[in-house]
Amino acid sequence: MAISVQQLGSAIPDFYVGFKPYVAITKAKVVMMLVLTAWVGVALAPDVGRSIGHQLMSLLSIGLISASAAAINHVVDRNRDRKMARTRHRPLAMQQLSVSKALIFAVSLAVAGTLGLLLFSNWLCTVLTLLALLGYAVVYTMFLKHMTPQNIVIGGLAGALPPLLGWVSETGALAAEPWLLVMIIFAWTPPHFWALAIAREADYARAGIPMLPVTHGIQFTKLCMVVYTLLLAVTCVLPYLIGMVGYAYLVAASILNGLFIYLIVRLYISHTVQQAMGVFRFSIWYLLLLFVSLFVDRALV
Repeated sequence: MAISVQQLGSAIPDFYVGFKPYVAITKAKVVMMLVLTAWVGVALAPDVGRSIGHQLMSLLSIGLISASAAAINHVVDRNRDRKMARTRHRPLAMQQLSVSKALIFAVSLAVAGTLGLLLFSNWLCTVLTLLALLGYAVVYTMFLKHMTPQNIVIGGLAGALPPLLGWVSETGALAAEPWLLVMIIFAWTPPHFWALAIAREADYARAGIPMLPVTHGIQFTKLCMVVYTLLLAVTCVLPYLIGMVGYAYLVAASILNGLFIYLIVRLYISHTVQQAMGVFRFSIWYLLLLFVSLFVDRALV
């Protein structure tokens, strides 16, 4: 039976509406940031003659596994998400998507990503990426997030691994250099998330999640943010000191860290919800621009 143009045109929006909840549980914007940092790992790794096609498929596979971890996070946190203003509109919290369908989707993404890495990368990258999935989706989401106010510090390692994954996908071996990039993201994660936790303290308390502002107060959290931001600024210099990058990156990192420290200190002295959210939003741009500066620096070499 022939399908008219009108029927086809109406089917496309219906398909999008039906698929939209699946896209939402992958945290696509976060995954894109993770893939970008993995791409930097690929760009900075020694040239071993891999094709652009293999590199892109490796990055896509890392993204698929990251999306799988995000979907599992939505499944595990669905009941707590209903208690928080920030998350109550998520598809599983609103029952727009069943748990079984979300899990099948998550497993499908993980399987596709795993096969992609085995075909286009190497076994070491595959193992490390799956360990990152387990670290975020299981260790952090199921246990650490609800057990300790240091949840984001310990669990942040899983989200910091993409530069290492990108490097290993290219070389098939571990090295010291990508660990410096991991350290940068690891030091960036606490002030990034604690800024949001300060702004949404009541939400986290209502959901029973022991974020640092809930358990130790806002002032102590802000002090910890200052410490981690200073540590981040120092860590950002290390790639330059070992000759991994050049002046272009150093200048960009210095400007970005100066702005970040200023905003954190201002928040420490006198904070409002708007200031905390401003720090949170800036921290996203900070990481994006910092890693873009690594691309620019490499292009100028």
